Amino acid sequence: MTGAPPVSVVVPTRDRPELLRRAVGAVVAQAHPGPVEVVVVYDRSEPDGSLVELSRPGRRVRVIRNERTPGLAGARNSGALAAEGELIAFCDDDDEWLPGKLDAQVAALAAAPEAEFVSCGIRVSYDGRMVDRVLAKDRVTLADLLRDRLTELHPSTFLMRASALRDGFGLVDEEIPGSYAEDYEFLLRAARSAPLINLRTPYALVRWHRRSYFAARWDTISTALQWLLDRYPEFRGQPAGEARVTGQIAFARAASGDRREAVRWASRTIRRNPREPRAYLALAVAGRVVRADAVLRTLHRRGRGI
Repeated sequence: MTGAPPVSVVVPTRDRPELLRRAVGAVVAQAHPGPVEVVVVYDRSEPDGSLVELSRPGRRVRVIRNERTPGLAGARNSGALAAEGELIAFCDDDDEWLPGKLDAQVAALAAAPEAEFVSCGIRVSYDGRMVDRVLAKDRVTLADLLRDRLTELHPSTFLMRASALRDGFGLVDEEIPGSYAEDYEFLLRAARSAPLINLRTPYALVRWHRRSYFAARWDTISTALQWLLDRYPEFRGQPAGEARVTGQIAFARAASGDRREAVRWASRTIRRNPREPRAYLALAVAGRVVRADAVLRTLHRRGRGI
């Protein structure tokens, strides 16, 4: 490829020094004939200037601070605004790009000048297990994303035209409560602008960690998902998609111990789609038949979430 476009890779980070170095190293090792810069954005933590030592010819590593809203959304936007590349990619600090990712995605965008965004499959690592998640679609529309979150479209796989990110569909929304589901909202907004290209190959290793799901976090999830439904009235035209989100809200209310609200949201979910399993999982958690964390562990072992 001649005249290969320069690429900037934004890596937000907070307190993961060892995994961060692996993430940056995997980006630097990518085979791409054009220049690549890695913009590491420290969020609420002290920057490690020694990371610039990972630079090499054609591969520049920069270290900056998040000067915007604290959190993942602000950190990604700080990096995107500081980036100098014609194309901008995201990579989380605990994930790793697999060989061939950047070359394949740049080629996919070059072959579709009308497109603004390309993603790919993921390899999920959780609890010692590896599961490949690959979406069987070459293009993803807004309707596709309203029907299903499509977990395969993970932020660590995103590659976008810088012009679309800054002046088109826009930066990551920093106003979502708790920054929860900001990646999903970002996908919805990007797909409103133009269909997303997808490569049917797992080019990113995504690590899912065991987490403590405490009540305050579930409250944030519930609030954020209700915000999402209000922001995207298109869900009303997709009963199954709306039921998926209301089912998640029902599960969050059940996990936080709010049985009354869990039942209310589960009932709304069943009215929209009686086959939505999240409604019944929420009722089971609300009725103390099963624990929320046990449900999540089982799903994560299969490379899935609630």
